[in-house]
Amino acid sequence: MSRERIEQFRILFLDAKNRLIADEAQAKGTVNHTPVYPREVVRRALELQATALILVHNHPSGDPSPSRADVEITREIGQAATMLGIVLHDHLIIDNGRHYSFRREGHL
Repeated sequence: MSRERIEQFRILFLDAKNRLIADEAQAKGTVNHTPVYPREVVRRALELQATALILVHNHPSGDPSPSRADVEITREIGQAATMLGIVLHDHLIIDNGRHYSFRREGHL
């Protein structure tokens, strides 16, 4: 995924013991944008009976720094999930050999 030439947004759905239920591609986009909808993320988590999420997407540009849109969608998904008792553990942005963790950087 880190070497893909287009953005891809994946979600890791976890159970109450943080075991992986599913690893799914939510969306594929262009070289610098992938549309993600909080409603669809939370809907799928409820279908799978997930209690936690980890968001992962790549930046084909080679810079894992979050964009303003990355920060906003993370906040929106986190708020929607929290309202339904689902924990957002992290949002990772990866590129070729580097990554950015919203949790580690204090954004979650």
